[in-house]
Amino acid sequence: MVGNGLDRLRHALPEILEDGENGVPGIAREVFADAGEQLRELDVRIAAYDRRITALARASEPAKRLMKIEGVGPVTATAVIASIGDGKVFRNGRQLAAWLGLTPRQHSTGGKQRLGVMTKHGDVYLRTLLIHGARAVLRITPNRHDAKSRWAESLRRRRPDNVAAVALAAKHARIMWALLARDKEYHISA
Repeated sequence: MVGNGLDRLRHALPEILEDGENGVPGIAREVFADAGEQLRELDVRIAAYDRRITALARASEPAKRLMKIEGVGPVTATAVIASIGDGKVFRNGRQLAAWLGLTPRQHSTGGKQRLGVMTKHGDVYLRTLLIHGARAVLRITPNRHDAKSRWAESLRRRRPDNVAAVALAAKHARIMWALLARDKEYHISA
């Protein structure tokens, strides 16, 4: 029995193929061997693409500025630049966050404003990258004392972690807009 995940499969597959007494039929053994070879080839190709994306990000001044934000690496930075360019197509950072589907749905009536769940409109890929980056940042915020980390920890005490991750991703989208649209550098505020 192999647990979930590619790393576990990569580790267990050679052992399964070498053990002739495990009851795996010959044809299944051949299929698993072919699948393992394809997985190794894909790993090599993915690593090559990762190197190309990293080189592209290091050569791009806007991407270098975006990568200074915690949780934003070469893949996220290049994807954001490829999708929105210089950011000037949006009036402000909130508009970018809304375009990405990182803002709450509004239900307003009779002067009362009620915020609902995340809209999930917009670019799914970018939204996913930003949320995963925010989740990575939330792992280190308990040990940090900058303003954004204190804000994130305060939010985590009041709301579930997934809500905090989406809120941090929306904050990152607004920061990205400011960096791109105004040609600014990112600085962590104390």
